Amino acid sequence: MSKGTGKGIRRVWMGRDTQTIKRRYDRIAPLFHRVDGKMMRSWRKELLSGLRGNVLEVGIGTGANLSYYPPTVRLTGIDFSPKMLQYAEQRAKELNIDVTLMEMDAQNLTFEDQTFDYIVATCVFCSVPDPVQGMREMKRVCNKEGEIRLLEHMRSEHPMVGKLMDLLNPLTVRISGANINRYTLKNVESAGLIIQKSEPLCTTIVRRLLLRP
Repeated sequence: MSKGTGKGIRRVWMGRDTQTIKRRYDRIAPLFHRVDGKMMRSWRKELLSGLRGNVLEVGIGTGANLSYYPPTVRLTGIDFSPKMLQYAEQRAKELNIDVTLMEMDAQNLTFEDQTFDYIVATCVFCSVPDPVQGMREMKRVCNKEGEIRLLEHMRSEHPMVGKLMDLLNPLTVRISGANINRYTLKNVESAGLIIQKSEPLCTTIVRRLLLRP
């Protein structure tokens, strides 16, 4: 990834279904900026190791992953929250990283088919209103020989823990817009993505997924 001063934020049309969640993420952007970069550092670093070529990060948020990208990538980051993107732009400038930032709906990517060699998302598909559609869009814009890397939290496979997450989910959605009880592995399969590797990192709640389109 070439060094630079950032290119500013490009704003692209966004679907109406994301507006409520977008407002919630705009509201909590300052909190995310303070804590997001300190969370899951080793998991993020391992997820992003070995990347090269044209890379898309879906849901770049406040830019918590920026310091872990190898210098060999050309990075584009999208998010539906303009407030989050402002912090990502600030972080990119502080790190002297060249990244194209765009306000965009993950369910309606405006890129051409097979644009990217790698696609990355960390803790994103808990908040996309239609996660299967968002994953289908990743599949569409990923090269046929490319790879999609996800770090996602999801509903626990433990019966009691899963039920507790179901009970708490309305509260977490209201506060932050994030669903904590999604069946993400089923959503991946429904989107037609091929699971190459599914690695549990925190019981069955957090997983690192390596996918093929």
